[in-house]
Amino acid sequence: MELNSILRNFVVFGLATTLAAASPVPDVHAIAQAVDERYNHLRTLRTDFTEIYRGAGTERTESGTLWLKKPGKMRWEYRSPREKLFLSDGKDAWFYVPGERQVRRTAVKKLDDLRSPLAFLLGKTKLEKELQALSLVRDPAPDVAPLVAGDVVLRGVPRSLADRVSQVLLEITPERWISRIVIEEVDGSVTEYRFTDQRENVAVPDRQFQFAVPDGVEVISGEWGQ
Repeated sequence: MELNSILRNFVVFGLATTLAAASPVPDVHAIAQAVDERYNHLRTLRTDFTEIYRGAGTERTESGTLWLKKPGKMRWEYRSPREKLFLSDGKDAWFYVPGERQVRRTAVKKLDDLRSPLAFLLGKTKLEKELQALSLVRDPAPDVAPLVAGDVVLRGVPRSLADRVSQVLLEITPERWISRIVIEEVDGSVTEYRFTDQRENVAVPDRQFQFAVPDGVEVISGEWGQ
């Protein structure tokens, strides 16, 4: 090999080594703490969402707007393809489809629903406590790669849903927002939430999280899931 080629390869190798050293691998502990800090200082959060479900040979996509307010309040307004309402005042949860003659109600502590843990993002987030074996997806396969360049993906198993959920993937933006949550259940089904236009500390009254039963609508109480 000619001397010029050897020198050129040496320079290229040295440059690659320098760039690698200048781009340290993100630290999962630091990322988790930054996400905690981001959400724990919020009083309210408003975001548009897209919910994608895949399972049992079917796939559905829904979208709408989510409001969160500490402590433990949430309101999911589905607009497409059908209007639905899922809300919680921190004590009771309600699910209602406008036009139907029944509304479902259950105590939050008895609620088996994949959306319910999101209510606690504000005020008491601690990812490393809530998700077992929290780790950084360093070499993502296509199905777990970040949707946006520059984001990172964390993987873990929620302690409160370990008997139902095999793993959760969190896509985290450089600003440490959670832009996507992918929930993989033990039965093989997958529920994905994508969040856009996240607005912090918007004014939202408590009545937004209180359900007024329409005239002629029957309240069905008891445990129910998603």
